Amino acid sequence: MGRLPVFIFLSVLLLAFDYYCYRAILSVFKKWKPGTRKLFTIIWWGYTTLLVIGVFTSFYANLFLSLKSVILVAYFLTVACKLVMLPFLVIDDARRFIIKLSRAVKPSSGPLVDPTTPETIAKPLPGEPISRSSFLVKAGLITAAIPLTSLSWGIARGAYDYKVKRRTLILPNLPASFEGMKLGQISDIHSGSFYNPRAVLGGVEMLLAEKPDLIFFTGDIVNDMATEMRDYQDIFSKVKAPLGVYSVLGNHDYGEYHFGKAPSAAKAKNLQDVIKTHQLMGWDLLMNEHRRLKINGEEIGILGIENWGTGRFPKYGRMDLATKDTGDLPVKLLLSHDPSHWRAEVLPKYPQIDAMFSGHTHGMQFGVRTEDFQWSPVQYIYKEWAGLYQEKSQQLYVNVGYGFLGYPGRVGILPEITIFELKRA
Repeated sequence: MGRLPVFIFLSVLLLAFDYYCYRAILSVFKKWKPGTRKLFTIIWWGYTTLLVIGVFTSFYANLFLSLKSVILVAYFLTVACKLVMLPFLVIDDARRFIIKLSRAVKPSSGPLVDPTTPETIAKPLPGEPISRSSFLVKAGLITAAIPLTSLSWGIARGAYDYKVKRRTLILPNLPASFEGMKLGQISDIHSGSFYNPRAVLGGVEMLLAEKPDLIFFTGDIVNDMATEMRDYQDIFSKVKAPLGVYSVLGNHDYGEYHFGKAPSAAKAKNLQDVIKTHQLMGWDLLMNEHRRLKINGEEIGILGIENWGTGRFPKYGRMDLATKDTGDLPVKLLLSHDPSHWRAEVLPKYPQIDAMFSGHTHGMQFGVRTEDFQWSPVQYIYKEWAGLYQEKSQQLYVNVGYGFLGYPGRVGILPEITIFELKRA
C-alpha cells in the first residue's frame, strides 16, 4: 500500500476519533459558557480541517521541506494522542452501556434515570467529588499529553542528538598489521528528512574527531530522490578516512517508494544519480563486489552487496559475486544494509564472513537503550535490531542510523556514530 492511501485511511480514522473525543469533552465540560463552547468547537474542527488539508497538499504541492515536516509531525502527534485517549472513552462508554442494560433488564423501584445522558455524565454521584465519566475522560486527556510531550521532546532534542558508541570487535584471524585499527560506521542518513544542515555537520565533525582509519556507510543515503542530497552533499563529502570510506545501497536508494517497482527511465536515472553522489563524495560504493585492504603486505577483505532483505524488501544483493576470489583473505567484513540478511543467507550459506555491518531498523526511533538494556517495538519485527550480535564465529553489528524517517525525531534511540577497535583477541 502506498503512503497516500495510508494517509487517507488515517484521516478518516482521525475524523471519527475527533467526533468521538469532541462529544466526550463537551459532555464533561458542561459548565462552559456558550461563547467558550463555540470557540472550542471552532478551534477543534478548524485545526483538524487544516491538518487534513495540509497533509494532502504536501503530497501534491511543492512545499518547503520544513513546512512539510511541520505538517506531518503535527498530524502524527495528533493521531498518536487521540489513539492514547481512545481506550478511556471506550471504557467509559462500555461502563455506561452496561449500567443502562442492567437497569433495562432489572428496573429499579424508583424513577428510572438514564445514566448515559449528558446531564448524568457531568453530574457527580452522591458523595463523589467527580463523576466516573468525568474522571475517565479527564484521565484520557492527561494520558494523551504523555506522547505529545515525549514525541515533541524527541523532535526538539532527539533528532540530532548524535551519540558515539564505542565497541571492541574481536576477529581472531585479524592480521597483526590491523591490530588496534579504528573503524567508523554510520548508516541511514535519509537526507530527504533533514531540516538543519548545521546540526548534520555537527554529527559529521563528531565522527571525524574520532579519527577513524576507515569508515563504513551501510545504506539509505536518501528517502527517495537523489536530489535530496543537494543541500548535504558538501557536508558528507567531508567524511574521509586514511584507508577509505566504503558504502552500500539501502532499500530507499532505489527510488521504489516514489517510482514504483516497475522499471522506468526516470527510476534508472535516479539510481544512477544516487550512485554518482557516492562517487562525487569520494565514497567507494560496493555493489556486489569486494576490495582488498592491504597494510604491510597483509590483507583483509571488505565486501559490499546491494540491498537484500526478507519480506517485501528488494533482493538485489549477490553474495556469490561479492565473495568471488576472496578465499585467501583471512578476514572478511561485509556491508549489507538489512540485518535480516544475516540470519536468512549469511549464517547458513557464507560461514567465511567474519562480521557483517547493517542499519535499516532505526531502532524504530523509539525505545530505551543503555549499555546493559535495550528495548524497542522494532524487536518484534527484527531479531537483530541494534548493537552487536554473535553466533558461533560470526558477528553482526546493527547501527540504529544517523538520520530519521517519517517521525522527525528520536525518543530513547538516539542517532548513532559507531567506532570499532579491531582486536585479534
